[in-house]
Amino acid sequence: MSHINLDTLYRQVIMDHYKHPRNRGTFEDETLTVEMNNPTCGDRIFLQFKLDGDIVEDVKFTGEGCSISLASASMMTQAIKGKKIDEALEMSELFSKMMLGQDVNVDDFGLEDIEALQGVSNFPARIKCATLPWKAMEKVSK
Repeated sequence: MSHINLDTLYRQVIMDHYKHPRNRGTFEDETLTVEMNNPTCGDRIFLQFKLDGDIVEDVKFTGEGCSISLASASMMTQAIKGKKIDEALEMSELFSKMMLGQDVNVDDFGLEDIEALQGVSNFPARIKCATLPWKAMEKVSK
């Protein structure tokens, strides 16, 4: 597949997650809630977790921001659902490495859509947008 077609495909995946976010919303009952914002661009993410011991039983997000931050939140919530918190934190570390342009096996995420965000590493100003939901999720363990 040519580079241009791959870029187009990745852009379509990001826009699909932005326009049709997975796990967007809130829980009615009591949950663990984490908030994080990026003051430089105005992105703001609220994550709600239902934990069963150390397993992310369910996760939802709300917030405002650019297509990259909201698509990343959609992808992240899909990837970490059903995982142990330690596994989710390992994914966050891998994601940060990917954003820094390091080689990462995207199969480790268990969600191929995350590969679409690899191109963000070419735009340093947008890396914080993509990593915002992941950094917010890291607060769960603290």
